[in-house]
Amino acid sequence: MATKKSIVVLFEILVILTWVLGSTIQVSAETMNFKFYTWAIRAESLAVTGLEGHVVELQLRGSFYVFEKGEVATVNAVLAGDWIKRSGSFTQYLTINFQDSSTIIIKSQEMIQTTPAGATSGMWAGVIIKGTGRFEGIKGTHIAKAKYLLLEKGEVGQRGYGEGTITYTLPSK
Repeated sequence: MATKKSIVVLFEILVILTWVLGSTIQVSAETMNFKFYTWAIRAESLAVTGLEGHVVELQLRGSFYVFEKGEVATVNAVLAGDWIKRSGSFTQYLTINFQDSSTIIIKSQEMIQTTPAGATSGMWAGVIIKGTGRFEGIKGTHIAKAKYLLLEKGEVGQRGYGEGTITYTLPSK
């Protein structure tokens, strides 16, 4: 009986120590600020029958991210959008490819707004879902804002440019 009580007391002490030590060890988040340019590679749109100006669209996009410390990465994005007169929301998956073959994969939600004159802007927020190479085990968020250029003849989707921030932590080594 005394042994069982000792084990319970020891377990309680371990739980308390884990809570106290775990709450005092803080991992410092890092940020990577960037500017980007993006373009549509492929786009498929389907009009929603009976709803004027309502389109569901699937796009494959490319981008360049230029980070404030000079590093450049290419980005592949796959997105599904739900637009009413070129405004609405979409979900996208971004794969950021760094020159050392490391990657960061992000899932984000964006809101696009188009003015009557045709100017389009967007804002999105996302969560990092995976990293490879030097970003193995990464956790964090991605926010960005963009302005899109008017669609020109022969383009499958709008080109855009903007800026954003990736805020992240990496596991201890």
